Amino acid sequence: MKKFNIRKVLDGLKEASSSSSSSSSTPSVQVGPQENNLIQETLQSEHFQLCKTVRHGFPYQPSSMAFDPVQKILAIGTQSGALRLFGRPGVECYCQHEGGAAVIQLQFLINEGALVSALADDSIHLWNLRQKRPAVLHSLKFNRERITFCHLPFQSKWLYIGTERGNIHIVNVESFMLSGYVIMWNKAIELSSKSHPGPVVHISDNPMDEGKLIIGYESGIVVLWDLKSKKADYRYTYDEAIHSVAWHHEGKQFICSHSDGTLTIWNIRGQGKPIQTITPHGKQPKDGKKPEPCKPILKVEYKTTRNGDPFIIFSGGLSYDTVGRRPCLTVMHGKSIAVLEMDYPIVDFLTLCETPYPNDFQEPYAVVVLLEKDLVVIDLAQNGYPIFENPYPLTIHESPVTCCEYFADCPVDLIPALYSVGSRQKRQGYSKKEWPISGGNWGQGTQSFSEIIITGHADGTVKFWDASAIMLQVLYKLKTAKIFDRNRSKEDKGSSEVSDEDPFAIQIMAWCPESRMLCVAGVSANVIIYRFSKLEVTTEVVQLLEVRMQYELNEMESPDGGGGEQTSAHPTPGASPQTSGPPSHPSTSSNNSDGGNIPCLKVRSSPLKQSPGYQVDLVVQSVWVSGEPPQQITSLVLNSSYGLVVFGNSNGLAVVDYIQKTVVLNLGTVELYGSNDPYQRQPRSPRKTRQPSGGLCDINEYSATSEDRCKSPTSDHRDNSFSRSRSSSVTSIDKEAREAISSFLFCETFARKGDCTLTPCLYVGTSLGTVLVLAITLPSAGEQRQLQPVIISPTGMLVRLKGSIMRISFLDSTGLLLAPAFEPWYEPNITADGEEREKIRKRRPVSVSPSTSQELNESQFAVVCSEKQAKVMSLPSQTCIYKHSITENSFILRADIVQMNQGVCLACFCANGHIMTLSVPGLRPLMDVNYLPLTDMRIARTFCFTNLGQAMYLCSPTEIQRITYSQETCENLQEMLGELFTPVETPEAPNRGFFKGLFGGGAQSLDREELFGEVAAGKASRSLAQHIPGPGGIEGMKGAASGVVGDLARARIALDERGQKLGELDERTAAMMASADSFSKHAHDMMLKCKDKKWYQF
Repeated sequence: MKKFNIRKVLDGLKEASSSSSSSSSTPSVQVGPQENNLIQETLQSEHFQLCKTVRHGFPYQPSSMAFDPVQKILAIGTQSGALRLFGRPGVECYCQHEGGAAVIQLQFLINEGALVSALADDSIHLWNLRQKRPAVLHSLKFNRERITFCHLPFQSKWLYIGTERGNIHIVNVESFMLSGYVIMWNKAIELSSKSHPGPVVHISDNPMDEGKLIIGYESGIVVLWDLKSKKADYRYTYDEAIHSVAWHHEGKQFICSHSDGTLTIWNIRGQGKPIQTITPHGKQPKDGKKPEPCKPILKVEYKTTRNGDPFIIFSGGLSYDTVGRRPCLTVMHGKSIAVLEMDYPIVDFLTLCETPYPNDFQEPYAVVVLLEKDLVVIDLAQNGYPIFENPYPLTIHESPVTCCEYFADCPVDLIPALYSVGSRQKRQGYSKKEWPISGGNWGQGTQSFSEIIITGHADGTVKFWDASAIMLQVLYKLKTAKIFDRNRSKEDKGSSEVSDEDPFAIQIMAWCPESRMLCVAGVSANVIIYRFSKLEVTTEVVQLLEVRMQYELNEMESPDGGGGEQTSAHPTPGASPQTSGPPSHPSTSSNNSDGGNIPCLKVRSSPLKQSPGYQVDLVVQSVWVSGEPPQQITSLVLNSSYGLVVFGNSNGLAVVDYIQKTVVLNLGTVELYGSNDPYQRQPRSPRKTRQPSGGLCDINEYSATSEDRCKSPTSDHRDNSFSRSRSSSVTSIDKEAREAISSFLFCETFARKGDCTLTPCLYVGTSLGTVLVLAITLPSAGEQRQLQPVIISPTGMLVRLKGSIMRISFLDSTGLLLAPAFEPWYEPNITADGEEREKIRKRRPVSVSPSTSQELNESQFAVVCSEKQAKVMSLPSQTCIYKHSITENSFILRADIVQMNQGVCLACFCANGHIMTLSVPGLRPLMDVNYLPLTDMRIARTFCFTNLGQAMYLCSPTEIQRITYSQETCENLQEMLGELFTPVETPEAPNRGFFKGLFGGGAQSLDREELFGEVAAGKASRSLAQHIPGPGGIEGMKGAASGVVGDLARARIALDERGQKLGELDERTAAMMASADSFSKHAHDMMLKCKDKKWYQF
């Protein structure tokens, strides 16, 4: 993870909005004509196309939920108008309403492959779920009334819509036209009532009589409306506001939940009072008075079982004296009351039942509870109501994500290895049953490479996710905070000043997939190195290295002599900087009372039991020096072949040998230049003002309050930091001459100009656009590696670019990507001979092709990308052969050199939202798409590209959005996506029984067409709502499924449906013929009986 300058992000946005095209269209400048066409580039523009693939994670700010009990699909709507659909694990879908208004209610057309959504902007939409990417078929926008509640009866095409004015409108879901039939509030309530009953909070039809509709008004009035006679049959009044209503399946009783924490049960023929009033959580006074009021019961469901007591399930209703109590769902079953505590507030819940028919015994088996930040499914059939283990990747945000890394085309044994250690971390006590949301089918994807996403979190956890084949599944979770003492000692001077909510937050991660070595840098200026092991081990003492990173440099004061924010102009490189008096020497006599040598975190001293998986090998800590907190780490790299970890901050870098557990090098950036420093900086006195080490504020950002130090990357000042940015030009260099380390690369290359042998090198990029080279001398392998020191010597500057260096990479003479050397993974807890281990250690050979560049002896190319431009250097001559200005008005947030199927390219994500790819080494622009209109800091912090055209970022605090820039993946995407709708037969309707049929006790059906159709009800007022045809009609469906598989699947579904309909028609015809036969027989018998009778004998 790189640090970003908030001012720069803002400036980038400003510039982006003012200029239509962000990326400069300057062609790449080729320098040195004699080296033209050194390498035949295979990547072309047609290999690139940008599209979103999938979105994973918990729907951010959920607002509503629905379930199709036949298809077994769950839909969740959010406050930003997003729609997430979940089927079986691995079948997920994301859609977005155009306006972005909150989804207030969702209703499935059960087993029809369609869904109705009602939005806070008073529009309703019909979604077609029979295509892989669902689309809106129709929309209806209400102009004069606010929608408050919707109800669509099972197997009906007429949708009831209740409004804030208390009226009910009826919409035909096939044509999405309003019926002329309206239930006006003043007709529904008693004429003698002088007050308005409030908005409609509930509508549902009597399970046994579709012609009777129950309407709940907020004020406490419930009306049983007769649709045929267009009048109210009964009215029920209660003096507390109503939140929800639910029917008993026999249609003779209903239950209401109220704002004072009571439940009232009513007989439909009992006018005056409820037959029962319960306050489930209220204390019952002894003198027979009313129980004391409780919090509102927001929703109640009443579900019956064939053999046993009904279930009454509700949310809310706790007594007011339960301060600090967590939100609860209450399940009342017979005499038992179970109160189930939830971790977050309840948004909505649904009871899953065996039947879709409301007039049958419901037989509930599970409850889906949608919380603000989680989805919980409770098993009602087992004692103690255990929860189901959630198979969806909804725990991305368990602790806020602070950084991400994405790896495509990993070694094949990696995912199984991580899965095997991760499977031991599973919690116990889940329900034994299968996950009940099991609809849909997986895609037919043929993607063969494995992908891993790693997320770092604010509480110090690191999670590894299997992201192969557009799915996401957690593999393994590492808790880095375990190695530190949680309770900091009081006498630690300084640690009280750095008190912060997230001291363990992960800031940068470096991972070597081949050796499985992991290195993480935290906000408290600590670096932890982990090895992967399949064996458990107990570490007696966690090994610790303390690093004092303090480099003295003369500080340039602002004209007024004060510290704080400095806004005056910078000396340009080369101009002599202002000095304030003679440089004084660092004070060596400072006593430790001012907080010297104190780390931000204390490593635990007790033995540490380490489970199989990632086990700590070494902890490196930057300590407080002379009362100053350590700088935050800005860049990090690890090389398993050399046994080195390097980290840099805003002043310099440290190289750690983790095999010998020593610091090899600790240098200020200025000292890396030697005598070639272009800035002519002078040694400086101890600083008057503190250096910040605050979250995402820029490494050059100079002002910071003491609270900002050691801040976590999730603290508020970081995400809202646009507001406190200063207006400054993006290109300005900070007043201070501090030069931060912004990127690293290990490579076997030519350390100096004109070298003819390859040596291990460390390339260092800085925030001022310089690339510096350090040559590494490693001891020979085996025992010598443990004993002899590693020697590192700066060899000078390679190149300078505009803006901070983002990425450095190397190509061989044929244009192939040179990956850094690595050591294959071995089990660290089995002691092997040093020599044996050396046999398996491997360095990637560097191919030196003598063909095209033989006469020039050029055999490598260094590709360097900064915030503004890219350059390609030819080595060992160190001449610049290509350069390209990527953006003039904005700056790059993330750049990666990635391997595509057809070759290598440079991929960039710009602060103004553009995503670009350039060929290497020629730096020809191949793709430039204005992808995001605006970028926030979360996207800037989490965006990453990886090989084979994949990329990802966090689009909300809880969700990962994956995108592809590969034409090939875009073409195959349709086949890889899962299918939500699968042809399933609707269960048979419940048998009415002989007596019920005879005496009319069964369900009464209603011809709604006759009542609500245009012939009977007339046309609705045109000004009431406008119909908007959606893009997802038949054309949308054809366009959405270009894959052959999609066409075949649709043909199969169409045939199935046609077969089903023909089958039904066959049955109906047979039934009609049988009925006609019996009628003719009866008629014949009657005729014979009556043939000889006279009329007066009848």
